[in-house]
Amino acid sequence: MEQMSFRSRSMFRDNEQDSDSFIDLDKLWTAVMRRLGIIIACVVAAMILASIYLFAAQPTYTAMTQILIDENLSRFAEEQDEVQSAQQIDNRMSSAVEILKSKALALRVVDDAELSDNDLIVDPPRSPLDIVKSTIKNVVFALRPAEPPASEEAMRSGRREKAAAVLQQSLNVNRVGRSSVIALAVVSPDPQLSARIAKTYANAYIEEQLNANFDASEKASVWLQERLNDLNARAQQASLAVEQYKIEHGLVSPRGELLSTQQLADLNSQLIIAQADAATASARYEQYRAIIDQGPEAAVNNAVVSTRETDNSILQDLRKRYLAASERQQAIVQQFGADHQQAVALNAEKEDLAQQIYRELEQLTSSFRNEFEVASSREKSLRQSIEQVSGTNSEANVSMVQLAELEQKAAALKTLYQSYLTRFERASQLQSFPIAKARVISEAGVPTAPSSPKKTMTMVLSIVLGLMVGGGLAGFLEMRERYFRTGEDVQSKLGLRFLGYLPHIMSKKLPLEALAGNEPQQALEGEAIDFRQMMRYAVDAPRSSFAETLRNTRLACDVVLQGKKPRVIGVVSCLPGEGKSTVAANFAGVLAASGVRTLVVDADMRNPGLSKMLSAEPQIGLVEVVLQEAEWAQAVRVDRRSKLAILPIASNARKLAHTSELLSSPGMARFLDSARDTFDVIVIDLAPLVPVIDAKALEPQVDGFIFVTQWGATPVKTVQNVLSAEPQIASKLIGTVLNNTDMSQLHRYAEPGTPEQFRERYISYYEA
Repeated sequence: MEQMSFRSRSMFRDNEQDSDSFIDLDKLWTAVMRRLGIIIACVVAAMILASIYLFAAQPTYTAMTQILIDENLSRFAEEQDEVQSAQQIDNRMSSAVEILKSKALALRVVDDAELSDNDLIVDPPRSPLDIVKSTIKNVVFALRPAEPPASEEAMRSGRREKAAAVLQQSLNVNRVGRSSVIALAVVSPDPQLSARIAKTYANAYIEEQLNANFDASEKASVWLQERLNDLNARAQQASLAVEQYKIEHGLVSPRGELLSTQQLADLNSQLIIAQADAATASARYEQYRAIIDQGPEAAVNNAVVSTRETDNSILQDLRKRYLAASERQQAIVQQFGADHQQAVALNAEKEDLAQQIYRELEQLTSSFRNEFEVASSREKSLRQSIEQVSGTNSEANVSMVQLAELEQKAAALKTLYQSYLTRFERASQLQSFPIAKARVISEAGVPTAPSSPKKTMTMVLSIVLGLMVGGGLAGFLEMRERYFRTGEDVQSKLGLRFLGYLPHIMSKKLPLEALAGNEPQQALEGEAIDFRQMMRYAVDAPRSSFAETLRNTRLACDVVLQGKKPRVIGVVSCLPGEGKSTVAANFAGVLAASGVRTLVVDADMRNPGLSKMLSAEPQIGLVEVVLQEAEWAQAVRVDRRSKLAILPIASNARKLAHTSELLSSPGMARFLDSARDTFDVIVIDLAPLVPVIDAKALEPQVDGFIFVTQWGATPVKTVQNVLSAEPQIASKLIGTVLNNTDMSQLHRYAEPGTPEQFRERYISYYEA
């Protein structure tokens, strides 16, 4: 049965409040499966476009060679430089890449490989877009004034330049990682041509390196030779000027110095020695003179100093004798006293020895005075000699300043000449150096498969692009999905009971047994009528899912309006065309077919859809009844099969302006009160809620409303806004049915595990 439970939910509960906290995988999977056809169509379209591209694209082939830039290749013939930094290596590799991309090298390759006459290079196959561009250019050139034809030489040069430009565009040069290897790739329509160009490029680069080294060395040798000749002549002139100046000023000596300078140095050395000798003699003389000045008594004690300073054996002997006599005297004095004769004799001996020591010291002092006077005289003489030589040397020093300048100039020119001579010899050797600082480490081979277009990659990318476009389009369609599709949408977004799905029904022949039952029967005082097939579909097909949903709606009314008899049930919708009249007629027919005395009233006075479904045009109807121009029993029509009574709207009363006032009038209330005495259920087909307020005007007389929304057509926001604006009607809503449901597509909008996903398993319970 296409229905849901009667659980009540709060009005407009937004269960999307937590949608930002996580991804609902069930909803995502449902959306993907729902839009799977669009995604597949986009993928197929992308693959078709990729196939067209692969069919029309010109295949190209890529040949690659690798060149090693290595400074160590010339290490045995050149001097080793300092270790290069990483930045210097990067600069060298970048320079090599730019040289390989240069126009000069491209022109050389064109000449070496004779590519200026190769049509694949000069005039390659063109794509349709290139053909269109060429046609436009030809038309523009045709409209311009004619120019004189170019010469053959100019045309040949133009083809050469064009071939070089094409080569530069087809060339791809990159450094391999952080290594010293450069990968050179050439793309062309011919695999043999690609390999030939790549090989020619590698050889041309190596030859270019050799030629560049040779040209640079040759130019350096010529320039260095000129500089050497000039420096040699200038160095010789400077050396001759030095020697001539020495001869003119007498500045020549055996040791290469000035004579005065040599003499002054010798005298200074002698003066230093003489000063030291004079100072020594003076100190010694002053010391001995001080000893003599103290007298003979102190001479014995001071004789110790003299024995240390001089090697005088006489003084040493006299002092030893003096000390021995002094020791014997002390011994006798201790034993016999100072008056002893021997003690007196020893004392006299001591005095005699002291006099001898004093006289010896006087002789030494006299000799030291003579030495001091000699040393002082020699020092004075040396000073006088130095003064004389210094006067002569000062004059020579003036000349030495000019001589030093000349010698410095000569030495500088000689050093510069030696430096340039070394560089010249090195350049001469490098001029014939046969080894370049680059070599091919990977020879270019003939490609066996085209590098472009890459079929597998193109198809994979087309699939990915198709998935992206399809996913984007599907996402866009999902973003525009603002309608009711499932009962869960009704419950979550409106907070109303979901009463079930009403399938989209199409006109078809009724069963024979249904047709046989359409015998005219008299009901009340009205005339018997024949409903059209659409109005009595549920009665003619009682085992269909359509009828089952209406029976579920009846059950909901019984539950919600329990104890309320008779009942007035209004059928409303938001917008016109949602099928509320068909629902009202079929719902009333189901009630009448089950034995319930049922009256269906067409109260949509501006667009009475239910009345339009009648087989005959009514002459009197609801308006006349409300205005008390006729009794309702005269205006009611009765279905012969289901005993359903219908109160239509006459055709002449469908242009009323104040319909809401008519529905809220006392006449309408009197009519309903009178009808309640005859019928158990009164079903009223009301006007839509958005365009008019008729339903709001009749709301006090209605016990409950059945809300009809069209599956996939009624916007959710519209229903929410209408029910928010009409709380009186919203509070009396029994439930909502989804009308015109495409049951074959319903499962695509249902989440996994919901009843809609299992419809195929219970569809056998229904019959159309």
